[in-house]
Amino acid sequence: MNLKRLVKKEVSRLRAYDAKEIPCRIKLDANESPYGFGPALKAAKTVLTNRYPDPDAARLKGLLSRSFGVKEANILQGNGSDELIYYLITTFGGPVLYPVPTFSMYGIIGRALGEETVEIPLDGEFDLDEDRMLRAVRKTKPKLIFLSSPNNPTGNCFSAGKILKIIEQSRGIVVVDEAYQPFASEEGFLPLLKDYENLVIMRTLSKIGLAALRLGFMVAEAGIVAEVNKVRLPFNVNSFSQAVAAAALKDRRGLQTSLRAIVSGRDLLFEGMEKIEGVRPHPSEANFVLFAVKDADKVYRSLLKKGILVRNLDGVVKGCLRVTVGTPRENAAFLKALAVIMSKERQIKEVA
Repeated sequence: MNLKRLVKKEVSRLRAYDAKEIPCRIKLDANESPYGFGPALKAAKTVLTNRYPDPDAARLKGLLSRSFGVKEANILQGNGSDELIYYLITTFGGPVLYPVPTFSMYGIIGRALGEETVEIPLDGEFDLDEDRMLRAVRKTKPKLIFLSSPNNPTGNCFSAGKILKIIEQSRGIVVVDEAYQPFASEEGFLPLLKDYENLVIMRTLSKIGLAALRLGFMVAEAGIVAEVNKVRLPFNVNSFSQAVAAAALKDRRGLQTSLRAIVSGRDLLFEGMEKIEGVRPHPSEANFVLFAVKDADKVYRSLLKKGILVRNLDGVVKGCLRVTVGTPRENAAFLKALAVIMSKERQIKEVA
């Protein structure tokens, strides 16, 4: 058997998504919430382990329907947003267009499925390059456009006006990925679904304290949902995730309290990094802050030696690291460690 000849050429060219666990005392690398929903786990006791999950996730859809003011026919559940991205590209095909840097799974899944991917660099402010995006829309006629707003890894929201122009000028599906919208000061695009039949909104529960459940959903015109549902694997969201998510979503007070704490922590992180010489944080509307330093690799390793894990994005955004908002104690420990590291770097330069 010649394994290399058997593997699809599109897959053989890929590199696996790097999600390995690195031992540390403070984990601030994966954009997870520092706050969970422990009491919601009690709902798992009601699950019948010998029965398949509700294939339609009806109870969960009912909660989401009331929360977002849309019909259940407009919602499709996924085993994380990744699965929904996979289903969308499987359903509609390519070309698949998206700005870069952004969430890597748009490109990885598109290429894995053998579709053409079109990457358009962001402008100098990490916003959409409107002219280049619209030219690409006219030239490549993408069937799918993915726009992550707030964007990962840059943290900023794209200009709403630019997104609307892309939606209006595209004859394909425009997916606005709002994974980080709960932390943003802007309302998001859900209210505009009624105005644009080619608009799809993606949301996830992973960033708000339920990452362990792997649960995402898309909201769109009923016809789009019906088509994507044709390729959805049966029973794709397990019973434990459905039960615990439903219980957690009912705890509106707890959810809002944790969201406010994260936003407050993000603002304090940003202000703290601004005060450290040699560190340049970028404004964020998400639950993380992207920051630039002169030697990202060295600072990353120095933080890890102190037991603090952040994300090294030097290969994606030159000279940048990304830190997730943690608890007040974790945020303070990170800022203290970063200040010490940057101070030592300055001392070394002065001696040299």
